[in-house]
Amino acid sequence: MRKVKIHFPGASGTVTGSKFYLETPEVNVMVDCGMFQGLKELRKINWHPLPIEASEIDFVLLTHGHLDHTGYLPRLRKEGFNGEILGTIPTLAIAKIILMDSGKIQEEQAKAANEEGYSKHSPAEPFYTVEDAEKTFTLFKSCEKGQWISLSENLRVRFRYNGHIIGATYIELEIFEKLFVFSGDIGRVKDLLLSPPRPT
Repeated sequence: MRKVKIHFPGASGTVTGSKFYLETPEVNVMVDCGMFQGLKELRKINWHPLPIEASEIDFVLLTHGHLDHTGYLPRLRKEGFNGEILGTIPTLAIAKIILMDSGKIQEEQAKAANEEGYSKHSPAEPFYTVEDAEKTFTLFKSCEKGQWISLSENLRVRFRYNGHIIGATYIELEIFEKLFVFSGDIGRVKDLLLSPPRPT
């Protein structure tokens, strides 16, 4: 039966923590894998277990490299994900920088909390470390914009330029001949550095 289920474990009711999860009869795909940012109530959601099994995800597709779209990746790997993380070359390069910085900041915050005793957790632990981030990079696989990539017999994906930041794309997923589009964050029509978004 050609049934597709779409879940919204992030960026639902708020703009951060972008995660969309698609279950299909052939492969399971997550589009973006971001951290929640901003208010403490949102940041605390990062520590909640995902409502899906990380080990059952086959692919993660990234629209761009910002933390609210990539920041959960090291945690996802620690929870059992061992599939491929696909994105454009600039997106993956930006994600590496951001995830390394995020891991370092979280290590420093946990260390400060332990030294100064202001955490209710003993010991306070980082959400993930620099080492966790580095291990995640082994799953990265770069893709060219505009080219269809087969994920399984009846699923293929294409990354299309959207002008938000360097390397940013919207994602077209063709599943059993039906097209699903995930916009990511869209750029502006007039920008000093980037071209306008390209239509589907």
